[in-house]
Amino acid sequence: MKDVVIVGGGIAGLSAAWRLRHWDTLLLESEGRVGGRIRSERRGPYFLNWGGHVYAGGNSATGWLLNNTGVEAIDVPGSLSGLSMNGRTIMEGRVETYPFRIPMPLQARIGMVRTGAKVALQVARYSRIVGRRKGETAAERQQRIYEFLNDRSFKDFIGDVPADTQALFEPTVTRSAADIDQLSAGAGVGYFSLVWGIGGGLTQSIVGGPSTLTESIAASLGGNLRLDAHVDEIAHKKDSVVVRYRENGVPQEVQARTVVLATPATVAHRVAVDLDPDIREALSKVAYGPYVSAAFLSNETGRQRWDDAYAIATPKRSFNVALNMSNIVRGHERERQPGSSLMTFSPGSLARGLLDHDDDTVRRIYLDDLDQVLPGFADHVVEAEVQRFPTGAPYCFPGRAELQPALTRRGGRVFLAGDYLGTLYTETAISSGLSAATEIRSILATDRQTARRTLSSAA
Repeated sequence: MKDVVIVGGGIAGLSAAWRLRHWDTLLLESEGRVGGRIRSERRGPYFLNWGGHVYAGGNSATGWLLNNTGVEAIDVPGSLSGLSMNGRTIMEGRVETYPFRIPMPLQARIGMVRTGAKVALQVARYSRIVGRRKGETAAERQQRIYEFLNDRSFKDFIGDVPADTQALFEPTVTRSAADIDQLSAGAGVGYFSLVWGIGGGLTQSIVGGPSTLTESIAASLGGNLRLDAHVDEIAHKKDSVVVRYRENGVPQEVQARTVVLATPATVAHRVAVDLDPDIREALSKVAYGPYVSAAFLSNETGRQRWDDAYAIATPKRSFNVALNMSNIVRGHERERQPGSSLMTFSPGSLARGLLDHDDDTVRRIYLDDLDQVLPGFADHVVEAEVQRFPTGAPYCFPGRAELQPALTRRGGRVFLAGDYLGTLYTETAISSGLSAATEIRSILATDRQTARRTLSSAA
């Protein structure tokens, strides 16, 4: 019997596996690689990227994991935010001033000022809401964040505004993989707090690309990792859990004292057949939005306008942001090296408009728009690859707060982990994986003590 089986090799499952690496652990991943929505590949001094790109540092679960695994992360240099809209691209100055420097009709500018003031007022409230309070648990704090303006959508919150005004707000809000009429008002305000850098934010980049972290943890697991292992059912026994899965099409079964279920909520709902009914019902209600991303490698030799920019919001395009992955190299090189690595990101309705196209069509659509945002880039592209995530990212919809108590209640010897359990995405995934592992270590230690006492009594 295994001490623990971890189902899911995304960052939540890998975080749990790292903390449980000294126990008898088996990790089952349905894909042919680990990492889930974290995926990058090295290309010389650069890396191509299709998923998570910036991370928390300092006193965070992500910072702890990076330090503990010995994976290096550095501050992203240069401008973290730019804006390209209505024929003008801005990459320098304070992000709050960008909308005033973009050409737009007078009514849209008035709408932008009014809506911006409304959002800024709630961002100030949000910064007080998310603050840690003495004596409270992490779960209590997370519940409070979910409840903030959770009674209406962000679209309802801003009301009817001119088209250009709405277009300006969409890239920040829709990075959640939800459209503005799907995301809760509080979650949308939270994204503006993050982008405006209030209270810190996501400013770290993993050296060599984010897959450096996931592959490093996978390597430490050795033979305790199974790829292409499709779990069909997880069921409790008296003091253990049975996991039934298929590996290379062959049915397998493994029994464990505990299980970390680190899959998307949709999968957890399907396979964990005997969780408490209200937990399963809550899992079935977690909402996900799709996204499509693409990575581009270019071979230009001279300095480019985008070299010092990291992220450029792109309203009215097929993607809502262009990310300069080579900016990490630019900030630390003495002499400009040839080439660049860029990533485009299309969430929500933008993704739904691309999912049915073949890769060649999506690449052409992206390159046409990239050439408008960064003139000349498309002419130097030597590699481009599209990645689809139909079940992309969980988002906080109006009423989402009601699900949290059930989702965070323990269900026997099966522990949930994943980014759907909180509002901080990768940070939530990692912290939930580490928390599940901590509880499991306590159970396993207790089981060992009980077994020893039983043996001692029998003797």
